This record gives sequence, C-alpha cells and structure tokens, in this order.
Amino acid sequence: MPWAVMSGYADEGETAAGAFYTAVDVQDFRLRVTGVTLSYDNRVEVSAAQQAFEIKGVAGDIRQEIFSAKVRVAGDLIYGSMPQIATGVQFKNLLDGDIAEAVGADAADAGMDGYVSFTRLHLGAVGGYNLLWNLSLRATKANQMGLLGYGGDENAGYQLMPEASVAVLLDNGLAVGGEYRQKPDNLSAFSEDDFMDIFIAWFPNKQVNLTLAWADLGSIAGSEKQSGLYASLSAFFY
Repeated sequence: MPWAVMSGYADEGETAAGAFYTAVDVQDFRLRVTGVTLSYDNRVEVSAAQQAFEIKGVAGDIRQEIFSAKVRVAGDLIYGSMPQIATGVQFKNLLDGDIAEAVGADAADAGMDGYVSFTRLHLGAVGGYNLLWNLSLRATKANQMGLLGYGGDENAGYQLMPEASVAVLLDNGLAVGGEYRQKPDNLSAFSEDDFMDIFIAWFPNKQVNLTLAWADLGSIAGSEKQSGLYASLSAFFY
C-alpha cells in the first residue's frame, strides 16, 4: 500500500533510485512483484512494477503492469501539526485478461486507482521507541488488485477503500507492525476479502531493507483461507 513518504532518502534537490522484489506464497497461489522507483526533491516519485500471479498447478501466470506517480502536497513526517500528505495515481495494465473476463469483470484490460496518504512519525511515543503510522484512502474498482480485472456485475464504479499501517521502530534497524487493506467486492462469482499482515522489517543501512510478514489474504477466487509468507527486498541508489 502507498505511503505519503517518498522512496529512498533524496532531500531537497536530490534524486534517489531504487529497485524491489516481493514474493507472497499462500496455499493455492503465489505472487511475485518486481519494480523500480525514482524520486526527486523529496517531493515527487514515479515507479513501475510487474506482478506475476501464479495459480499453483496451472501453467502460466496472470501478469499485470503498474505505472505510478505520487506528489507530496502538504505537511511533514515529523515536524508541525500536520502529517505528511501525498496524493497519487496507479495506472494498471492487465496483460492476461482471459480469467478476468471469464469471471465477469466489467473491464479485463486496464484500470486506474487514485489515492491520498497521510503518514506521521511520533518520536519516543511507545516506551521511548518511535511510532510510525500511515492511513491511505484509495478510489478503486480493481478486483484482487486488478489481477481479476476491474469492476463487475455487483458494482462497476469506483469505491473509496481505507488502508492502514502502523509500526514501532526498534533498536538495531528493526521495525515491527501490522497492516490492513480494505478491498471492494465487485463480482458475484467470488467474494473478495480484505488483506492484513503482521511484519518485521530490518534496515541494516540506508541502502537495503528486508521485510518478512505473515499475510492473511482471505478468500481469493473461491479458494478460502489463503495465508502465508510475505517477503520483500528493496535497495536504493543515489
């Protein structure tokens, strides 16, 4: 889920580039995501990613491209009375839309999400440790993040969905926390559940971070109780 902070550590007048790889493995499915990010001036960020969604035991992946842009519009992560606020868009291109069309998606090729995010860091707020939280409101009609198309027979229009994260920053570059993402339920063929996870993140330095999580994804395309390991590795270059 998006945050109001920019990727990397670029300050005023600086540029930061990064790359990431994420994998999620649950009972019946596997998701792999690769992507790159570029931010400038601690103000704007653009990114591109490709998702490959594997149905275990079935040949071929469902692939989706995502192109994103984000702008910081107000506030500050630490100082002042207002949290940092950013707004962004995600353009999604579904490369393999046959399944989306078969399950009744209103659109099986492309869609767009828009969002606004609020992020704040509270110094020493939890037993002397720093507390970081994020709240995003996403306008979307994506089914399973767009992997099953966009809109459906139950609802074809945009809905506003909340997403929330909270983390406590511990010593030695560690953070622990949890996330919750509400999702629309547009298809009568399948019910769609919200996503949630608990995670631990390790930052050995400013260039690299590794996140491990236990993710509960609920029901996906009729397969119930999908939960399992989430892992993500990111690297940043100035």
